[in-house]
Amino acid sequence: MLSPKLEEAINAQINAEFWSAYLSLSMSADFAAKGNPGFANWMHVQFKEEQDHALKFINFLVSRSAKVKLQPLAEVKSSWTSPLEAFEETLAHEKKVTKMINDLYALAVKEEDYATQSMLKWFIDEQVEEEETAQGLIDSLKMISNNGFGIYMLDKELANRTYTPLAGATVAGK
Repeated sequence: MLSPKLEEAINAQINAEFWSAYLSLSMSADFAAKGNPGFANWMHVQFKEEQDHALKFINFLVSRSAKVKLQPLAEVKSSWTSPLEAFEETLAHEKKVTKMINDLYALAVKEEDYATQSMLKWFIDEQVEEEETAQGLIDSLKMISNNGFGIYMLDKELANRTYTPLAGATVAGK
């Protein structure tokens, strides 16, 4: 049985994951509108991954006979001045999500909920990867600076990112 505190915190995390997806989708649309299809593709894949993260949390709540409470999503920004600005915002947001996951884990430890701790270990590892990837793209963009050919080449590279559905992110009960 999940404690009320953990149920509430995981529901808040679901909202944060869907908001992350919303942010990535907004960035994807902005990149597409500005003629950067590779950046748009990368963010669209990120959008799908963030949705999967939310679904993984939803399925966990369902498996623990807890109540899923979806909340409205806050508005996200719709335009960025450069790919660098977008990825710097992405990294800052991923760091915020990392803190939320860490806080959830600390709460699971306090509540002595070993099943939740086990589930959250996957997210802890995922956040390390998310931050590392965003930082790598920031480093590349800083190296490229305003070189149009460099942006073009990175855009072509990012067009190759593909979506792989996350195990455990299917609709609960299916």
